[in-house]
Amino acid sequence: MDTYKNICSPPSVKEKQPLPKIRTTIFVLEFGLIIFLLVLWLSCDSIRKSKNLWVLFFYSFPSQFLIAIVPHEPVFFYFSKFYPPIVTTLVSVSATLITEALNYSVFKFVLDLRYFRKIGNSVIINKLVDVFNKAPFSALLVAGFTPVPFYPLRFLVVLAHYPVMKYLLAVFLSRTPRFYLFALLGRSIKIPDYFLLILFIFLVAIANIPFAKKLLRKICHRLKKRPRQRHSS
Repeated sequence: MDTYKNICSPPSVKEKQPLPKIRTTIFVLEFGLIIFLLVLWLSCDSIRKSKNLWVLFFYSFPSQFLIAIVPHEPVFFYFSKFYPPIVTTLVSVSATLITEALNYSVFKFVLDLRYFRKIGNSVIINKLVDVFNKAPFSALLVAGFTPVPFYPLRFLVVLAHYPVMKYLLAVFLSRTPRFYLFALLGRSIKIPDYFLLILFIFLVAIANIPFAKKLLRKICHRLKKRPRQRHSS
């Protein structure tokens, strides 16, 4: 019997009903919080130069939310220069756990929408879920500790109905040693601020290149299509 019958089977009458308003409100508030923190950090120079640990804590939210558009590592290295490794580690890990709980909640809301439910029924997605379910906890540990991109697993844990508490435990066990090693490195080497700024810009560019390419393709496609439409009319 297919393990993912509940994923592949057509939605029931109950599932077709609109999502409760309370879930929609929570979803909007979660997204609003992340956008507010991101805009606040990008627009306030004094906050970006602050050494207050609350800045590191709240910066962890937009830098690890879904597919983050700002990197976490440069800011973490910056704070590691001023605080003991265990302090920066605990601050970042606690914020990371809250952020991953938000990620789980947001993805679950999105996948319950009628349009995105069809994506969850695709053959490719079901195969990915099959592979993930062979060793989910190990996969989360490896992706959380190593440089392997972690954001696809945020999507898979929800599709596979993986328990949120086990997910957060895997995040804690993998991210804690990773952050601690980074903190030791940042504390011992004391990376110059200008290098951290270059690293920040580089990571932002790398993360957004695929989206920029996709946007340029759409623009070019529309520009090429316009003359044909006028000629045909």
